[in-house]
Amino acid sequence: MVEPRERVLEEGTHVEVRNTFDGRWTHGFVVVAAVDGGYRLRRSGEQDVLPRTVPADQVREEHRLGQWWY
Repeated sequence: MVEPRERVLEEGTHVEVRNTFDGRWTHGFVVVAAVDGGYRLRRSGEQDVLPRTVPADQVREEHRLGQWWY
């Protein structure tokens, strides 16, 4: 059986990152690039890219007010 492909987040997408300490989602990040195994991110409003790749399973599209799951 073929597994469905996860949607790749595009450059400029606002995302949340799972905090590895407490498991909560932290907002305020933007996708710079999709790379093997994850994403290169920067904080919203900043130009510097975070120093490490964030695994894809720790990144999700940012939930905004008005979305049913928020």
